[in-house]
Amino acid sequence: MFNKLKFAAFVSFSMLVSQAFAGVITIEGNYQGKNLYIQNPFASSGVGFCTYEVQINGKVTTDEIQSSAFEVDFSFFQLPLGAKVEVKIKHKDECKPKVLNPEVLKPMSTFEVEAMKVSPNGTLNVTTKGEVGKLTFYIEQFRWNKWVNVGEFEGKGIPTSTDYTHTITTIHSGENRFRLKQVDGTGKPRYSMESKFRSPLPEITWTPGEGKKAADEIRFSDKTLYEIYNSFGNIVDKGLAGSANVSKLEKGTYYLNYDNKTGTFKK
Repeated sequence: MFNKLKFAAFVSFSMLVSQAFAGVITIEGNYQGKNLYIQNPFASSGVGFCTYEVQINGKVTTDEIQSSAFEVDFSFFQLPLGAKVEVKIKHKDECKPKVLNPEVLKPMSTFEVEAMKVSPNGTLNVTTKGEVGKLTFYIEQFRWNKWVNVGEFEGKGIPTSTDYTHTITTIHSGENRFRLKQVDGTGKPRYSMESKFRSPLPEITWTPGEGKKAADEIRFSDKTLYEIYNSFGNIVDKGLAGSANVSKLEKGTYYLNYDNKTGTFKK
């Protein structure tokens, strides 16, 4: 009996030591309907495989992990799309499994715009659906023959209809065009439909004026978004203001984007 007790105590102690020197790989994200694939090397002792337990949100999985590669199957847990997921892969000391596709738990851009409107006073109202992960929405405005980033807000990642309101401070004269953009782990942007309206704001003018020499400052007739480029096409100044300090610019010809127009000046 004494020997049996000693053996049981030894086994328990051995398990505790083994656990203490083991490692854990933790992956967090959102369920996107896809499973994880794990490359599972042999243990450093040469006996058995590296991984000894996998948990999803604190619950041990029933996946067959005693092989050189295995799949972490989420279907058993019946998770809704977009649900938060924490995967813990517990492994033995001096070896480490490799997660082959961790990107499947990163948020994906899946939003759809149900309604979108920008009012002349700059209030953006948009209703989305189908979000399955929190991603940033970027607001883009078409001006100077290109799309310009003029604001951003955080998505809520809710698949049901979601309302957002955001104030845009870059309304220009004439027709204004806006759209939303998201970029997920794939690196590929997704865009919304456009929202258009015609602003009653008067056209912006500036001094010294087209093609003329500027000494220290360019003055606009009202506050405006602007960009200044040198003759090499490099941007040297930009902002949202009623004037631009050009006193430190070198001599040469410069290109000015302002309001919804373009112009040139010299130093």
